[in-house]
Amino acid sequence: MDVADISKLQNDDGSFAGDEWGEIDTRFLFGALNALSLLRLLSLVDVPKAVAHVQACLNFDGGYGVSPGAESHAGQVYVCVGALAIAGQLDLVDKDRLGGWLSERQLDDGGLNGRPEKLQDACYSWWVGSSLAMIDKIHWIDKDTLAKFILRCQDTELGGVADRPGDMVDVFHTVFAIAGLSLIGYPDLEPVDPV
Repeated sequence: MDVADISKLQNDDGSFAGDEWGEIDTRFLFGALNALSLLRLLSLVDVPKAVAHVQACLNFDGGYGVSPGAESHAGQVYVCVGALAIAGQLDLVDKDRLGGWLSERQLDDGGLNGRPEKLQDACYSWWVGSSLAMIDKIHWIDKDTLAKFILRCQDTELGGVADRPGDMVDVFHTVFAIAGLSLIGYPDLEPVDPV
């Protein structure tokens, strides 16, 4: 696959398929815009149509779903807000409404969940935290209790971070938990770009 083939995955409504078989998901839209922006090749796709598709995935609560009408989810919020950031269209985001929905993801133990009534997970320190950072609302969560939650998820003997305290560590949660700690200004970590 050539990088120009990414443009062939864009549909008429601005969405992107993940492959030649056509599954549609806002993650694919973000992946396409992110890759092309890093290569300075955004001109290969119709960015205004992509932005229109992201806006079609906006929900009443300020969050975004995987497709129009789908439930808001913090992972989808990240990819949609990230796509809007890449497109230079963050002005389309209702930052107070979305910031409110995202800050409600923080539970009493400091951890964050991806949607209402779900368990906290260390990886959401990235998905929620980066989205809040992109809309300048990261101060709407309690960074200290989040850091304590993440640190409780680590394996202090063998290293790594799990989804929740006491669970098995893995690379995925380790990477996103460390990135989340960076977003909240944890000491001795390099700053990470939220997009």
